[in-house]
Amino acid sequence: MWVEENNQIRRTFVFKDFTEAFAFMTRVAFLAEKHNHHPNWCNVYNKVEVHLNTHDAGDIVTEKDWKLAAEIDKLHQPN
Repeated sequence: MWVEENNQIRRTFVFKDFTEAFAFMTRVAFLAEKHNHHPNWCNVYNKVEVHLNTHDAGDIVTEKDWKLAAEIDKLHQPN
C-alpha cells in the first residue's frame, strides 16, 4: 500500500530474492521512461523502496504520481 507523507508517496515491495527485485526494478524503469516520470528508489537484497513526487511541480504529490504508482502496482506479482 502506498503511503503519502512529506510531499511524496512511498511503498516497499518485497520479493523472494535479489534477482526478482532487480527484474521488478527493470520493468519499473521501462515504465517510468514511458511516463517520463522517474522514481527515487533504493534496493537492498529482496526489497525495493519506491518514492514518488513530481519534481517540476515543486516536489509535491500530483495525479502523475498516483497514476505511475497504480501502474507500478500492476507490475508487482506478490510471492
